[in-house]
Amino acid sequence: MLLLEREVPWSSGAHRDLADPDFCRLEYYRSLADLDRWRETIAEADTVIVGSFVPDGIEVGPFVQGTTRGVTAFYDIDTPVTLAALARGDCAYLSTALIPGYDLYLSFTGGPTLGRIERDLGSPAARALYCSVATDAYRPIDVPKRWDLSYLGTYSPDRQPTLEALLLEPARRCPDKRFAVAGPQYPGSIDWPANVERIEHLPPAEHPGFYSASRMTLNVTRADMIAAGWSPSVRLFEAAACGTPILSDRCAGIESLFVPDEEILLAGATEEAIAALNRDAVAIGTGARRRLFEGQDARHRAAELETHLNEARARHRTGCQERNAAMPRNQDPSLILIAGGADFIGSHLCAELLDRGEQMVCLDNLQTSNRSNLDELEGRPGFEFVRGDIVDELPATIRERPPGSSRSTISPLPPPRRNTRSIRSTRC
Repeated sequence: MLLLEREVPWSSGAHRDLADPDFCRLEYYRSLADLDRWRETIAEADTVIVGSFVPDGIEVGPFVQGTTRGVTAFYDIDTPVTLAALARGDCAYLSTALIPGYDLYLSFTGGPTLGRIERDLGSPAARALYCSVATDAYRPIDVPKRWDLSYLGTYSPDRQPTLEALLLEPARRCPDKRFAVAGPQYPGSIDWPANVERIEHLPPAEHPGFYSASRMTLNVTRADMIAAGWSPSVRLFEAAACGTPILSDRCAGIESLFVPDEEILLAGATEEAIAALNRDAVAIGTGARRRLFEGQDARHRAAELETHLNEARARHRTGCQERNAAMPRNQDPSLILIAGGADFIGSHLCAELLDRGEQMVCLDNLQTSNRSNLDELEGRPGFEFVRGDIVDELPATIRERPPGSSRSTISPLPPPRRNTRSIRSTRC
């Protein structure tokens, strides 16, 4: 397995949590153009998965969809945030136009949201793939209990009211108990009770010890994930793997993962949190750990992913066969139009389609692209370049070109005329 990661300042050097993984080959690329070094590998891959928050994801998506012959998938680790950004039109890593082109949309959020992704955004298949935990790394550790209730998470304004109600206020009312909050970016204006220990940075390697030193740990769900439901945090699975009892806010779908009052404790107010702290919850942690191994650990997630990919692969093969079926003899050959084909992504899409024997016209006004990207395509059978704008009618030189002919030219656009040839798009 090849993992390609964009080289960015905040995830380089000492900031890398996993610098040399033993389960994959890890490579870094510095720019979109640099990604082309792995073009052949991407083309031959059985599956290519693009993650949310990938830098230049809107450009990476077309490159992947136009290059690989295998299944393409988008893996969204923050689906409510993505959908909100798409609605605003300011999502930096995904566009609505890209979603139908991914064979599979894998989502950290399940439930009704999956239907919305398919129905409203045109995904061929949206499937839940919740986060999981490596149980060989996250396990109970025999350490003294330091805190009655702990919380691990980066500061977020929409989580802070819940943290205030379920941890900080209980700390004020229970001065005999000990609390801890681990995570960065908390503002200096927060009034921390004296019995709350602050840990600014807690590396992943220290998470199991943190949970094991807690009599109970708090899970806080972000507001947009509460609204969507079925959006479990990775902290739930980490704590469960360590056998630590979990106190969580209420969120639709959480009962499908852990049984309330048997495998997890739920609270919505300070009084409920204090009541939970005053009970013996060891059995809650034991139950959560047992449930994790029954269906929520990494092994089960891998099996779920394999099932989703096999289903997508079957649909992909069927779709490719249908789209690449021989054209009836009583129809004119189709012509593929690549708009903006002289840019980095478009030129590679042109090359891929030519390799498959397609006929095409590359249309580009060259305002933001470079004609030199097409140098290697000049003279290839079935390829023609036309300098023009997509808002104008196709020139007669395209409409009247005999099937299978080859001509590269820079042509001015003639006055609008009726286009008499069929134009199709393809990815298979």
